[in-house]
Amino acid sequence: MIRKTVIYSGRVQGVFFRATAREVSHGFDVTGTVRNVSDGTVELVVEGELEEVDRFLRAVERAKAGCIAGTKVDVGAASGEFGGFVVRY
Repeated sequence: MIRKTVIYSGRVQGVFFRATAREVSHGFDVTGTVRNVSDGTVELVVEGELEEVDRFLRAVERAKAGCIAGTKVDVGAASGEFGGFVVRY
């Protein structure tokens, strides 16, 4: 199990990015959270098996491709703290 924290930049706030990520998560065996950050980016934290996490992130990026200008990814060990995939406000 791994954890990826992804910071998306571009026009990622005010375009239903968080809702889209949550909707996409329903098709994958992942847990985590997504939230807007005060600097205009979106932070997505996802945990699961490496292949599933990567498939999920590719699906999110396909769904919001026109909005994403950049990504920064940090990888670590899963914490198991999430019970599902939720939007944080």
